[in-house]
Amino acid sequence: MQTTHARPFINFISHPPWVVTSLDFNETPSSIHLAGVRESNQHFFEQLEEEPNPKRRGEMLHEYMSVKFALHQWEDYHASARKSLRNSYVRFLRGWGVDSNSIEGAVLKGWVLSRFGVPPTFHKGLMKGNPFEDNPVFAIDLIRGSARTNAINSQFDLIFEFCQYELQRRLPGENSLILYRGTHDPEEYKVIDSNQERRKEVVQLNNISSFTSDREKAWEFGSTVWEVKVPLVKIVFYSDLLPDSLLKGEDEYLLIGGRYTVRKLLW
Repeated sequence: MQTTHARPFINFISHPPWVVTSLDFNETPSSIHLAGVRESNQHFFEQLEEEPNPKRRGEMLHEYMSVKFALHQWEDYHASARKSLRNSYVRFLRGWGVDSNSIEGAVLKGWVLSRFGVPPTFHKGLMKGNPFEDNPVFAIDLIRGSARTNAINSQFDLIFEFCQYELQRRLPGENSLILYRGTHDPEEYKVIDSNQERRKEVVQLNNISSFTSDREKAWEFGSTVWEVKVPLVKIVFYSDLLPDSLLKGEDEYLLIGGRYTVRKLLW
């Protein structure tokens, strides 16, 4: 009998998806860039080089995004601003912060799939097979969330490249961070390998997943807390990136998923 294999998803980076999601990549990461994003926004990144204040650089990104994608600053609450806000990256980051299984969460998972070639593994339930053909709930949420948006994938492309720029500038010489994740739903994750004596597991994380830099806060989100070494190049967004309240409450980091070695912490 002929064996069939799932068609791999294309991506816009220089690494195939199975490399980016591997344990080996986590241990020896190399840079990740979305094709053409920095090149098509070269003048903006050149302006960033001249600004020493990270808060001001975040404001510069807001201003640039507002012009490039015809958005409005969310501090402006007149009717047209509210309409644009609903169609901006702000809406989707806030929506993710409330519920990663929301429509906004589906859009972020869809963006990671389209840009990095990494399919989601969970959205309101475990996902198997083709993300679109075999998981109608995800497909419907993605379509609903993507409708009437101002190039939301392109907005997040720029967010990711700005995030990588800031991490390199703020943490020179570093290539990883220790982050934490609390969970009440371990069934969401596929355990690949386990070493109970060392309290370590290799787990398959969703294609975009939330962690926190605050160990104590992680316990507020679950009875099981994992400690994970995360390569900087897989961080998509973090709460101190922009001068606003997006995801700040939990000192949150969003990162590209795949296989990670996690260590279970004891209270």
